[in-house]
Amino acid sequence: SPEFVRPHFMIATGIENSYPTIALPDGRIKRVDSMAKSDHYRRWREDFEKVKELGIGFLRYGPPYYQVHQGPGSYDWAFADETFHALREMGITPIADLCHFGLPDWLGSFQNPDFPRHFAEYARAFAERYPWVHLFTPVNEIFVTALFSARFGWWNERLQDERAFVTAIKHLCQANVLAMRAIALVRPGATFIQSEVSEYSHAEDPECLAECRFLNEKRFLALDLTYGYPISATMFEYLLANGFTTKDYHWFAQHRVKANCIIGTDYYETNELLVSPDRPTTQAGDVFGYYILCRQYFDRYRLPIMHTETNMAEPRSVAWLRKQAATMVRLKQDGIPIVGFTWYSLTDQVDWDTCLREDNGRVNPLGLYDLDRKIRPVGEMYRALIQKWEAILATDSIVLTLGY
Repeated sequence: SPEFVRPHFMIATGIENSYPTIALPDGRIKRVDSMAKSDHYRRWREDFEKVKELGIGFLRYGPPYYQVHQGPGSYDWAFADETFHALREMGITPIADLCHFGLPDWLGSFQNPDFPRHFAEYARAFAERYPWVHLFTPVNEIFVTALFSARFGWWNERLQDERAFVTAIKHLCQANVLAMRAIALVRPGATFIQSEVSEYSHAEDPECLAECRFLNEKRFLALDLTYGYPISATMFEYLLANGFTTKDYHWFAQHRVKANCIIGTDYYETNELLVSPDRPTTQAGDVFGYYILCRQYFDRYRLPIMHTETNMAEPRSVAWLRKQAATMVRLKQDGIPIVGFTWYSLTDQVDWDTCLREDNGRVNPLGLYDLDRKIRPVGEMYRALIQKWEAILATDSIVLTLGY
């Protein structure tokens, strides 16, 4: 395929494609497929047309991994062939989202030590089949996947202990690293956009400061392992106490894939937490906001950054988008290599008010379009922002462009 040159700034949206398994009240296990809930399987071409209608050039998108990967070396590419070929014909650049909160039944759960190897084989097979795809998110939101599956007990293995969390995050990070290496073998110029949650814990009381320091180190764990970043003694002790070994630690240092990486940081109003000594942790709102959290992640890893997810429900969505857009401009002005922004997702979502752990069919008005594919006010604003700001944000120096 022709050589791919990554643009200076990528304005994107995404098709919400989570597919974890959950336990229903009657004990049955059910797969929660967000693309089915949004009717994307039937209306996918219309959805792509809406992307074009807004002037969006980049789409976070991936086939349902649990459907495609049917066994070791066995794949069903039928739906992916239709959709990815259509994206190519329509001139929409996909950021291929290969694993989004779930895995095939035959692999069991993220406690399975064979998952990384099989996932890397899948990632390579995908890259070989679609040689025009150059942007990849191998494993979406590793930290959240491990937390919700193995610490909170909501998804997939539904475990609730630190050892299970450490096992899950180890396997997910190994899968991420091995997938990047496998893709790079067949696509040397590939760019990897990690897409990780950006968090911060605030102490409500001085006696919570130590816990917050620990949580504010733990939030980096998925990226630290992926990039082979030297972790703190406190975090190393925590890992060793929960089944991680020095051999595991050295594996990540020896296998890190940092070249051609972009830190994808996801930020919502729920990402900042308030830790209290006498009640459960609660949401703090955007106390620091994306600007400060983005700088913290950049200062740690010194890589280009893309804002890979944000949204807000109506009627606050327009004001939230305005704030995030202003933050993008300010980050560029201050010399932070911010290379993209994403309103997630294209259409409204379903059941994210319970983090997918309940199958209620409740629509969450978070999209640029509603589920009837009628544009929302935030969609109109996004189109206007793209028209006004895309060319300026794509310049090498917004400081010079704006006359500062």
